[in-house]
Amino acid sequence: MNSLMGYKDKFIEMALKYAPKLALAILTLIIGFWLIRVLVRLLERGLTKSNVDKSLHHFLRSGASILLKILLIISVASMVGIQTTSFVALIGAASFAVGLALQGSLANFAGGVLIILFKPFRVGDFIEVQGQSGTVSQIQIFSTILNTVDNKRVIVPNGNLSNGSIINFSAESSRRVDWTFGIGYDDDLKKAKTIFSGIIAEDPRGLKDPEPSVAISELADSSVNFTVRVWCQPGNYWNFFFDILEKVKQTFDENNINIPYPQTDVYLFQQQAE
Repeated sequence: MNSLMGYKDKFIEMALKYAPKLALAILTLIIGFWLIRVLVRLLERGLTKSNVDKSLHHFLRSGASILLKILLIISVASMVGIQTTSFVALIGAASFAVGLALQGSLANFAGGVLIILFKPFRVGDFIEVQGQSGTVSQIQIFSTILNTVDNKRVIVPNGNLSNGSIINFSAESSRRVDWTFGIGYDDDLKKAKTIFSGIIAEDPRGLKDPEPSVAISELADSSVNFTVRVWCQPGNYWNFFFDILEKVKQTFDENNINIPYPQTDVYLFQQQAE
């Protein structure tokens, strides 16, 4: 009975000793997480006002949030009475173990850092990578998010991005559009060339510098093929490409110029019976 009373007294003594620290630690943890959210929002506003590249926004917000939360947890642990040196050592050992288990994630993190530093693409660029193409909507710590032309979301690990080939269609101020048109051997070559040049000249999306090119590129089996090359701004590429195709077909019809298509002539011979 006396031993039970002794345990009870010790429990009450420890509760009175540590309860205020524990309550203060919990209160600090709650307020700390709230302050971190506020600071991250202020960081986002500051980045926006400073016209910092949008590619950095999500990366910096995520990194700052994780770092502040780690510091908060260490501070709360020291308030409760946990030795911070031991706690830091424990975190280091745990981080090493987790790092071995998550080597791919660390490679993706390193890839994200390389993307932010060297900027092979930015948010809003249209890129092709790992067999996927789309507009970059977010660059996160471990992955990059693309929106495809048919509005699918593609998540590509940053490790693959940093180690593979990237085609950035938005990096330069202009792109070259190539068409190949075939006309019949009996059609007027000069007239066809004049039509191509006129259609290109009438469309304001075609750039004058570099100068457009219209030339015969092949004497094919059933057609004389023209290659037309015009430079335009990247954002106009596909609309420009499709509109010129339609315009060429309409103009050829109006001028009685044929667009040959594959056809087969079959000859029948009647064999007389002997």
